[in-house]
Amino acid sequence: MKTLTKALVAGCLALATAGAALAQDNPKVGGAAMFADKTIVENAMNSADHTTLVAAVQAAGLAETLQGEGPFTVFAPTNAAFAALPAGTVETLLKPENKDTLVKILTCHVVGAKAMAADVQKMIADDGGKHVIETLGGCKITAEVKGDMVTLTDETGGMATVTIADVVQSNGVIHVIDKVLLPAG
Repeated sequence: MKTLTKALVAGCLALATAGAALAQDNPKVGGAAMFADKTIVENAMNSADHTTLVAAVQAAGLAETLQGEGPFTVFAPTNAAFAALPAGTVETLLKPENKDTLVKILTCHVVGAKAMAADVQKMIADDGGKHVIETLGGCKITAEVKGDMVTLTDETGGMATVTIADVVQSNGVIHVIDKVLLPAG
């Protein structure tokens, strides 16, 4: 009887711990709750600040990939970041004939590992203040800490700031950024 009771208590504790992990205190993004038990795409679709990113991911045919097992780290530009691109850029990129360019740009925002903010900051510190991150798109973005913010500089010299870090997903993590990262040429 003691063994059965111990097993039941252990099972209840395991369930409670699992429930707490799923209910982790993720920050809200775009006014929506972000759930640690949903994929990157599922959560992004709920963010009012990421409708352009979601449309671009769908147009590029990357939704299935980003719903996959991962782990992925996605530096997710907001609608305002896309709107800051030269007029007509987003509309042009969403055309089927520009899919390859769109895929290249979007995959320059994705890393094939789960890198929490503390991990990124440690890499920056370990590398003397700057750390080069290679993305799945083959882009190299340079991470730095400026003040109390992490910045990412793309291959064209454009700089994005992480505005919301550590949005945990079932298949990785999202860090919201305020600029679209672009590949060189």
